[in-house]
Amino acid sequence: MNLKRWLLVYFIVLCAAWLLGTNVAWAAGGGQAPGAPGNTSVWSYAGKQGIGTSYEQYVNKTYQDDGPTNTISKVWFSLAQGIVTETAFGEIDQAQIKDLQFLVTGNGFFDEEKVATNSSVDYLDKDSSGRPLSPAYRVVNQDKDGKYTIEKHVFTDPDRQTLFTRVIFTANEDNVTPYILVNPHMGNIGNDDVAFVSGDSLNARNGADNVYLSLKSNLNFEKTSAGYVGSTDGYQDLNDNGFMDWTYDYTDQNRLGNVAMMAQLPTLNAGETRTFDLVVGFGSNYEEATAQADASLNEGYESLLAKYNGTGSAVGWEDYLASLSNLPAMIANTGDNGKELYASALVLKIMEDKNNAGALIASLSVPWGDTINADTFATGYRAVWPRDFYQVAMAFLALGDTQTPLVAFEYLPKVQVKSSTPGNNGATGWFLQKTHVDGTLEWIQVQLDQTAMPIMLGWKLWQAGILSDSEITNWYNLMLKPAAEFLANGGNVNINSNQTTITPPFTQQERWEEQAGYSPSTTAATITGLLTAADIAQNAANDPGAASFYFSKADQYQSNLDNFMFTTNGTDTFCSTPGQYFLRITPNANPNDGGIYPGGIIGASNGLTAIDERNVIDGGFLELVRYGVTKGNDPNIVASVCTLDNITTPEDLRVRYDFTFDGNQYPGFRRYGHDGYGERTNDGGSYLGGAPNQRGRVWPFFTGERGHYELAKVDNEGTISDAEVTQLRDTYVRGMEYFANDSFMLAEQVWDGVGSNETYNYALGEGTNSATPLAWTHAEYIKLVKSLTDKNIWDSYEIVKARYQSE
Repeated sequence: MNLKRWLLVYFIVLCAAWLLGTNVAWAAGGGQAPGAPGNTSVWSYAGKQGIGTSYEQYVNKTYQDDGPTNTISKVWFSLAQGIVTETAFGEIDQAQIKDLQFLVTGNGFFDEEKVATNSSVDYLDKDSSGRPLSPAYRVVNQDKDGKYTIEKHVFTDPDRQTLFTRVIFTANEDNVTPYILVNPHMGNIGNDDVAFVSGDSLNARNGADNVYLSLKSNLNFEKTSAGYVGSTDGYQDLNDNGFMDWTYDYTDQNRLGNVAMMAQLPTLNAGETRTFDLVVGFGSNYEEATAQADASLNEGYESLLAKYNGTGSAVGWEDYLASLSNLPAMIANTGDNGKELYASALVLKIMEDKNNAGALIASLSVPWGDTINADTFATGYRAVWPRDFYQVAMAFLALGDTQTPLVAFEYLPKVQVKSSTPGNNGATGWFLQKTHVDGTLEWIQVQLDQTAMPIMLGWKLWQAGILSDSEITNWYNLMLKPAAEFLANGGNVNINSNQTTITPPFTQQERWEEQAGYSPSTTAATITGLLTAADIAQNAANDPGAASFYFSKADQYQSNLDNFMFTTNGTDTFCSTPGQYFLRITPNANPNDGGIYPGGIIGASNGLTAIDERNVIDGGFLELVRYGVTKGNDPNIVASVCTLDNITTPEDLRVRYDFTFDGNQYPGFRRYGHDGYGERTNDGGSYLGGAPNQRGRVWPFFTGERGHYELAKVDNEGTISDAEVTQLRDTYVRGMEYFANDSFMLAEQVWDGVGSNETYNYALGEGTNSATPLAWTHAEYIKLVKSLTDKNIWDSYEIVKARYQSE
């Protein structure tokens, strides 16, 4: 065809396309998709409805992958808004999928599953009392207009690197066509991918060409296409005219981007139900990924689900729950007959990495993920904080799991600062603020409580007989003594960009990772860490000189608690001892001088103004009671509790909020007054770093912390009666259960009803888009139930109580 004729034909096609409303630039079928690199990538909604992975047993305190005879499944998934969201492979912080969902077309409509349906989530495997026995989920998504129903059963293949989904799709009217749409974020990056499809698979790889995924089905695909998100992906195609016009084979391997793949499935008519399976296989190359997917499809739903659950001869999640020796006795002290307890046990075990056994992460969520850029590698909460780590390890112990906390304890050298730590030219012994699960440095500020808690955990394992005298002595010399030395002496910190001098109990950051100074919660842990180190030194490690030194430093810190952190001229005068209470933190060891918080999140990142230290209270002082440093009925503690409970305080400074569920009131608490780590008050939108009008919301685990305090206070006043335990259970345990979603996931934050709610329209007490589930919240729930069962604070320390609470 000569040039003039070609141009004439092209002009006619353009005119026809204009008349038909079709974008001809993207209309060609086959070949390479245009539109690179696609939209800026983001993560998914952080309020998860479920998380899951296959249960694996330790072999010599690790997960041993011996190939065909013992393959360790290293796939983790999450569910949000009724669809599969971040799904990891290899390591728990390595997401490979942002989301996987259905698009649906029909007579005059085009739907996106996560938007157009009402979702409910339940467990596939439950006991006769409704307690979940396995994190295999039944997701039922009903179209809001009643046109179709999508039921999905989601779990992983215990013997392969595969995500498995059984789909039951029902049409309630004629001409309903489903499509599968998957948006990969290979290697935990959203704009670094290549997509390619065939007649029976949707595939992607990362730019480094070392991780692949392959989505397959036992239902034939009608059409497939690969494209760039926002330009040539399947959503854009269907949104144009309701038909799949584009069938691109691949995206440009020289133009990596934010890609998506789509497959059209056969059309259904009214009353028709189709059951089929979808699998996503992962591997280091295309052949591995497709082989994993094919093998899972060939073995089939019933066999894989039985293995995952642990029914019959297979070892699975039912076996793990059965191994938790304390679980049966704890059920009586729950408010829902053990449902939340069983779910919490599952949640915590799921959030352990299998490539780095014992690495316990904070959450499988990226906070406010659907507004967070994913163009660069980011862990979000899929990372190790020694503080959250400690809470989880102690919860495992409470359940009767003696293996996981030991493996976790033995993981901790990976995150302790040594002379060999990359970038370190300063003090050693302290524990890193936040790391990847393989120990890679991420945040490097000094938080003294995070250095104390590994010592506290080691002492608990020793007292429980899990570590022998000789074993704890070895760990004392290797890890715990260097930590105790830092708690006692501090030092000159010089690691990468962090160059400072720490003189304990002054901490560079307290438990909210925002302010430097003297903090009641940090000091409580620091004192406890020193006393437990001293006990090990004295009674196991034969190091009496160190023991004496640690005892003396702990006593010094304890003697200055009130002088450094308890104000006597505070601005809150509501209580009978007006102006007297523990502060959240004071920058200069003078709680009465009205010192201003210097910078940090209060002054900068949260977008809030600097503020007089005396205006800000949090519940951190309750940790003094939990660990045994102070009695629950100590007058300064009681005065501080009264101030914390003041609901007449202005909204910005107010901490306590009560919630009504089923006609009863339950207490909830913010982190502290003037907290800006949460949704904006002007429109209810997501937290945006330094944006104004932000507000930290209520955190459910504070209800558990308060329950522990109330138990300790009753204990200080005499023998704890069964009636008192019941009252505490019905208030604090039950309150935490009401904060959970329908699948028993407990959030970091719940909606407190303050400010605009227009963005997400949360129900009061509903988990927000910050992070669900949060490991710390589930751990606090488990520990509270155990404490009520024992009539004793589970993570209190008798050696601390004996030293500071003797009459």
